[in-house]
Amino acid sequence: MGKQDIPFDFSGKTALVTGAASGIGRDTALAFARAGAQVVVSDIAVAAGADTVQQIIQAGGSAIFVRADVAVAADVEAMVAATVAHYGRLDFAFNNAGVELENQRLADSEEDLFDRMMAINVKGVWLCMKHEIQQMLRQGGGRIVNTASVAGLIGAPKHSIYAATKHAVVGLTKSAAAEYGKKGIRVNAVCPGVIRTPMLERALERESGWEEGLKALHPIGRIGEVGEVSAAVLWLCSEASSFVTGHSLAVDGAMTVV
Repeated sequence: MGKQDIPFDFSGKTALVTGAASGIGRDTALAFARAGAQVVVSDIAVAAGADTVQQIIQAGGSAIFVRADVAVAADVEAMVAATVAHYGRLDFAFNNAGVELENQRLADSEEDLFDRMMAINVKGVWLCMKHEIQQMLRQGGGRIVNTASVAGLIGAPKHSIYAATKHAVVGLTKSAAAEYGKKGIRVNAVCPGVIRTPMLERALERESGWEEGLKALHPIGRIGEVGEVSAAVLWLCSEASSFVTGHSLAVDGAMTVV
């Protein structure tokens, strides 16, 4: 695959990406492949996940699809096992699967919503890290990047549950980095601002004039692109960031500094 826009060479390495059926996950899976990595694409959306794999293969890369619900321990364990069975090792893991904002005030939200968001956004990341780290310890090291959010760094009115889950991801990231730094495992997180994904595009079609308001949230004056997040993920997995671990990298156009 052409690497003209990817400054990293991950040839011979294996990358696992959850939530890779669309948006940031798909773009990061494609970016890993362009950098030469073998990619394990995982999601609960089978057809869309298979399409991500097909895009990689058609461009000359190597990829497989593994269906997994990250909130189910057996699925996550099987996902990591399938990665190692097919490619022999796990070098990079991007734990990106999650559910979106609830858009409700705290007192109006429901317990089942809380439980679902915690199960996917927090337990899911914890389960993925648990099994990925076990494999990385066996092979002598690896790199993990978790998807948090700007809502993991600041408060988020009407998104209190989502913000709580993303603060938890930041805490898991920091703790794991401290625990496994001497074992050759680096763990970081990306904290995107508003990013132009298919989900956002559908929302913008429904809400006339909403885009200008979202742009105004970012001092840089625009909404972010998925490629700007995937570039950050690859940098955190590369040797260019060899002294960076436990860090939550805001990819937010300065949204969190105002």
